[in-house]
Amino acid sequence: MSKIQALRTLRIGERPNLLWVELETEDGLTGLGETFRGAEAVEAVLHEQVAPWLVGRDARQIEAVSRHLAQPYLGFNSTGAEMRAASAVDIALWDLAGQRQGVPIHEALGGRVRGTVPVYNTCAGYAMKIWPFDGFAAGGGQTISLADLKAGLEPFQRIRKAVGDRIEVMCELHSLWGQHAATRICRALEDYDVFWAEDPIAKMDDAQALADLRRQTRVPICGSETLGGLRAFRELLAADALDVVMLDLSWCGGLTIGRKVAAFAEAYAKPLAPHDCTGPVVLTAGLHLAAHAPTAIYQEVVRASLSTWYGDLVTELPLIHKGQAQAPSAPGLGTRLHPQLRQRDDLHVRLSGTPRR
Repeated sequence: MSKIQALRTLRIGERPNLLWVELETEDGLTGLGETFRGAEAVEAVLHEQVAPWLVGRDARQIEAVSRHLAQPYLGFNSTGAEMRAASAVDIALWDLAGQRQGVPIHEALGGRVRGTVPVYNTCAGYAMKIWPFDGFAAGGGQTISLADLKAGLEPFQRIRKAVGDRIEVMCELHSLWGQHAATRICRALEDYDVFWAEDPIAKMDDAQALADLRRQTRVPICGSETLGGLRAFRELLAADALDVVMLDLSWCGGLTIGRKVAAFAEAYAKPLAPHDCTGPVVLTAGLHLAAHAPTAIYQEVVRASLSTWYGDLVTELPLIHKGQAQAPSAPGLGTRLHPQLRQRDDLHVRLSGTPRR
């Protein structure tokens, strides 16, 4: 049987925004999920709202669970703690599906279209993403002075002077800017062949505003890791507001929603780029999606995290060689929480249901 027996959450004091979900099933498997930001709030949603409904249900019915959990009645345009909880559960269910079939998640999704996935690094490497304008967004980001604009452009000037066109450079704008300021920044970035400007305006679900910005600049517009559910992505693509589709699997609704967003991207002939600046489980899940999705062009990695604390949290990390991450080959996600994590003094565990002995 594949009924869910227990839902367990784990978080550590050192990383207060990270939350892991483990789903135990009657057939002896444990699925792993992860989300980021407001971990205690998401934990409460999982145990007070999700677990009473989920425990006892068939873990194989991923689509049905997703439709119930990823369309919350409350929340901000299908985002918030409810969506983060749904996302973590969904990743864990796909982990279980792959383990049950003895295949990696990308095969359970329908198979991979590539054996390796190009990666870019936040914030250095063969392709890199930087955010030098953030410090100038005081006062709501409605304007940016010429002096601040020049200061923000300086890192791009130095990069191009040092390495020419031998690397790609992305600009992260972190949804800090009003329309006028974002347009001014993007136009100024045109001279440096920026690969994309990411999340340039404060309301990334505003399709009309984003489409208007896109018409006024030659810099490709990328968005958005901040969006949840299908509707926002559909509206942005229908409005011709994006050049590159970015999503975060721990915020958008998990792999079930993620693969549908990937299908939207393919239908509109747009490249896909999964986000990770959060945790190692989401990175691994994003790599599975990028291996599977036809239009995926990049998986984000944070080299500083990947080479340090990510390895303290999970048993396996993606293998990266010469800017390419290998598609995972082990069943399910292909990684587990590190046994040492369970011995930490700052570990907080909460359980709903009846765990296996």
